[in-house]
Amino acid sequence: MAVRSLQRPDVQPGAADPVAAAERLAPRIAELADRIEAERRLPPELLAELHAARLFRLLLPASLGGLETDPLTFFHAIEAVAKADASTAWCLSQAAGCAMAAPYLDPAIAREMFGPADAVLAWGPPTRPPRAVMVEGGFRVTGSWSFLSGGRHASWVGAHCLLYAADGTALVEPNGKPTERTLLMRADSVDWTDIWSVMGLRGTASDAYAVSDRFVPAGYSVRRDHAPDRRETGPLYRMTTLALFPVGFAGVALGLARSVLDSFLGLGRKVPRGVRHALRDNHAVQSDLAQAEAGVQAARRHLLFELERIWREVTASGEFTLDQRMTIRLAATHAIHQARQAVDFAYHAAGATAIFATHPMERRFRDMHTVTQQVQARRANFETVGAFLLGAEPDLTFV
Repeated sequence: MAVRSLQRPDVQPGAADPVAAAERLAPRIAELADRIEAERRLPPELLAELHAARLFRLLLPASLGGLETDPLTFFHAIEAVAKADASTAWCLSQAAGCAMAAPYLDPAIAREMFGPADAVLAWGPPTRPPRAVMVEGGFRVTGSWSFLSGGRHASWVGAHCLLYAADGTALVEPNGKPTERTLLMRADSVDWTDIWSVMGLRGTASDAYAVSDRFVPAGYSVRRDHAPDRRETGPLYRMTTLALFPVGFAGVALGLARSVLDSFLGLGRKVPRGVRHALRDNHAVQSDLAQAEAGVQAARRHLLFELERIWREVTASGEFTLDQRMTIRLAATHAIHQARQAVDFAYHAAGATAIFATHPMERRFRDMHTVTQQVQARRANFETVGAFLLGAEPDLTFV
């Protein structure tokens, strides 16, 4: 069933249209999907085309040569790519979220990092507690980080670190929480480890890296989403990194679900072994398909409706509230799980056809179940929003 894009803002004459660019590149991405899977990388020629289309710059400020798109356009572009290949869409979404650090950097350093046309910043969580000790002019950092999606084609990497004084004392904020900054280093200057032997999203090359006693100048560090450091005035940067990451990853999940459901429709004439009727004449399959379609469409429309409403409010007021953050977290997490349920239906109803690597449903099933293992899809997100709705103390770590 064709699903038209909803509530996408009009593109101004002469402005870049990243959704059109994503749709134009989709056949090329699909053509390379098997190679992306086998090599566990985005091929150099595809990277060049993605950079030429500026799809790694979806959320980068216009002042740095970025597209500075609104959240709805961001979603639609990622979804369009995900229909062709989830790993490519995941890398673009991750890079977009990391680029949200740019408005908090000194402008000269931001230009150094993001000025090149092929600039990409990647980061991931620590694998063991890192230490960044404050010294004259910067920090000396030791630690390791993993799950750096797109790290193998990144030009810079980020290291989320807790800060310590020279005497080893942990630094804390006025509210008692540890002080954290993200230190930025050139990707070719760190020690990489290939850890990405995984079930799905193989092409993201989400590997690990480490440094030992590395000096990082103070200017090459950022406190993400810290309003006093924000240098960009556009409404996009009133929103937060933690709010836009789930938007992109919901786009990945919904793009996957759309492609899987469309593939399943091509199996309607299949007659399973031991059954007298084709799938399309099976009443249970008919009902389950309709419910899967309804679940995906409803979740997608809900997410887009809330994004449009919140974007309008943030643009008008310049404020991004906790209630709005919770709304995005809920809508995005719900959309990811509805997408997963639809993929599961189609995969199981397709029978043995779906288990062969030659069928597009096989990889997309694995990719979908890798998406749901990531923090943006964890079921604890529902607990966080539920606590907020009840007036209890919610865990704001990922909101």
